Amino acid sequence: MAMFKVTTRDMGIDLGTANTLIYLKDSGIVLNEPSVIAIEKRTGKVLAVGLSAKNMIGKAPANIDVIRPLQDGVISDFDSTAEMLTAFIEKAVSANKVKNFRVVVGVPSGVTEVEKRAVVEVVQELGASEVYILEEPMAAAIGAGCDVDSSTACMIADIGGGTSDIAIIALGGIVASTSIRYAGDKFNEAVIQYMRKRYALAIGERTAEELKIQVGTAEMDQDENGEEIIETTTASGRDLISGLPKTIEVTNKDMMLALQESIDVIVDGVKQTIEKAPPEVAADIAHNGIMLSGGGGLIRNLDRVINRATGMKVTTAENAFEAVATGTGMSLNDIEKLKIYASTIQRG
Repeated sequence: MAMFKVTTRDMGIDLGTANTLIYLKDSGIVLNEPSVIAIEKRTGKVLAVGLSAKNMIGKAPANIDVIRPLQDGVISDFDSTAEMLTAFIEKAVSANKVKNFRVVVGVPSGVTEVEKRAVVEVVQELGASEVYILEEPMAAAIGAGCDVDSSTACMIADIGGGTSDIAIIALGGIVASTSIRYAGDKFNEAVIQYMRKRYALAIGERTAEELKIQVGTAEMDQDENGEEIIETTTASGRDLISGLPKTIEVTNKDMMLALQESIDVIVDGVKQTIEKAPPEVAADIAHNGIMLSGGGGLIRNLDRVINRATGMKVTTAENAFEAVATGTGMSLNDIEKLKIYASTIQRG
């Protein structure tokens, strides 16, 4: 009868536009799934969540809605988000009935109080007794191992799926921040547009993401002779001229050109955040450098491009993809500090 056992599990949730990650206290990351849900239109029945739902994108028949319920870092479809999160939490706690658990949810630093409240309501409906809302750059900094309580400031750029959150943190608070609704999803859109213009090839979102991961780069690598190192992969889609399926070779140079504008927006965001900082804080950043996290932070040579634009040392967090989720979970270790970090606390 283990399935009906009542348990209390504190958890951290990175409710991301692209992926949702759940961190359980004492267990670490227990779930990492795409933020996608598939619903049968007529009955409203949930057919799939996470990876199995993502695999339906661009392939589902008319009677199935494949939904990404978060757009640009915020909940755009409340009911679907609740359904998806319920399924994920049940999966994360291995079918044990959970109640009275404490949750920390990472949200982008630019979200409104209304959007924060929407997140709180979703999680409270699932049985949480306490919900803490933690801004993603703070969560990412904690998860990446930055000393957020120090009087010496640290700087983090968390580049997710829907938003890029850039912040300077000192003494347990955010001193200066910039939230740009320009991140991994926009990178994918840029790749789709580039392939249409350059190769007259229509590709889907999943193919664009695969190209970005396989050969995406912010800057070309060079060999000892100064020649660009070319890497290739293949992309399949529909030829816009003939209307027939077509497969072509795509290079890392293509991806650099496709992503250039998006990378420029991120770099501008980093520079703007530094410009907002008081002089003493800017001096700390000049000494400590900038930490990159999030899936977008893993784009090859992005650190090099930011370094050249700012003159700052740039490092990528070892757990870049999981930093926000890890930070939300780690923050539960000290509730009193969490109350200082968290922007709003709701109790059910």
